[in-house]
Amino acid sequence: MKPLPSALPAIEALIPHRGRMLWLERLVGAAEDAVEAAVTVPAGAGYLDPQPGMPAWLGIELMAQAVAAHVGLRGWREGKPAKPGVLLGCRRYRSSVTTFAPGAKLRVSARLSYRDEGGFGAYDCTIADQGAELASATLKVYEPPDIEAFLKSDAAP
Repeated sequence: MKPLPSALPAIEALIPHRGRMLWLERLVGAAEDAVEAAVTVPAGAGYLDPQPGMPAWLGIELMAQAVAAHVGLRGWREGKPAKPGVLLGCRRYRSSVTTFAPGAKLRVSARLSYRDEGGFGAYDCTIADQGAELASATLKVYEPPDIEAFLKSDAAP
C-alpha cells in the first residue's frame, strides 16, 4: 500500500459511527485507492451468539466501516465532514473461522475496485489476524449526493 503523504486522521473524523456502533479503532495505512484499519475484538460485547468473540458474519460490518473510512478520508482531505453511505450488498463473503476470538488484533483492508460518477462503487475487502487472512468479500456501495433525500425517495430500501 503506497502511503499518502499526510498523517492519518482519527477514525471519528472519517466515519459517522459513534459509541458502540464504531468498531474500528484507527487507520494504520492509507493510499489513494485503499485503507487498512485496526480493531481489537472485544470480550463480552453482547453479540447475538452464545460463543465468545465476534461471529465471523459481522466481518461484513467491519469491512463496511473500512469502506466508509476510505470514502471519509477522501472527503477529509477536501475539508468535508464524514457522511453516511449505503451498503448495497456483499459478494462472496468467505471466512475461514466461525468467530473472531476475543482480544484478536484484526486488520481490515478495503481496496477500491470500481467507482462511477453516480456514486456507485465496489471494494475488495479482507480481514487478517497476524498476517493470516481470515475473511474476504467484495462490497457494493452507494454514496448518494444527498443521503436524506435518498432515504425519503422510492429508491431507498
